[in-house]
Amino acid sequence: MKIKFSLVILLVLVGQMMFAQNKYGTRSGHISFTSDAKLEKIEAHNYKVAAVIATSGEMEFSLQMKGFEFEKSLMQDHFNENYVESDKFPKATFKGKISNISGISFTKDGTYTANVAGRLTIHGVTKDVTTSGTITVKAGKINAVSNFVISLKDYGVKVPGDKLESISNTIKIKVDLKDLKPM
Repeated sequence: MKIKFSLVILLVLVGQMMFAQNKYGTRSGHISFTSDAKLEKIEAHNYKVAAVIATSGEMEFSLQMKGFEFEKSLMQDHFNENYVESDKFPKATFKGKISNISGISFTKDGTYTANVAGRLTIHGVTKDVTTSGTITVKAGKINAVSNFVISLKDYGVKVPGDKLESISNTIKIKVDLKDLKPM
């Protein structure tokens, strides 16, 4: 009986280890955004992004909205309090899939185009997003980069009339995941 129980435990652990080797992740990813309006260019950076990419193509990332850092602290306060309402909507998430995963090797050096489709949630609103990105494998290190554009209106983020020339409705987002490690 002890041998059977030990074998079952061993099989479960080996199965989990094998499955874990099929996922790569980080808790220190970087997401930045840019609002390039008529009167002002605003940039913010968040270096505390949790992200996972599986060899099956499933991928996701999550970040705390209050983790964005701005050049001016007043911009950061307005962003959190007036625009994205970080206390009410503390996180942004993306869950999606790489559609051409069969053409990407996480163990062979190379640069691979990744076509991604998924659901992005910001400000409590979830929308479909499609984009392409690049996965680079070099000397065992895995990096992933993608750029895409969203509309603040689509996510229910309201810009007051007196700020329309300072804040663009179109926001450029860059996802930069460096040194993804096996999980």
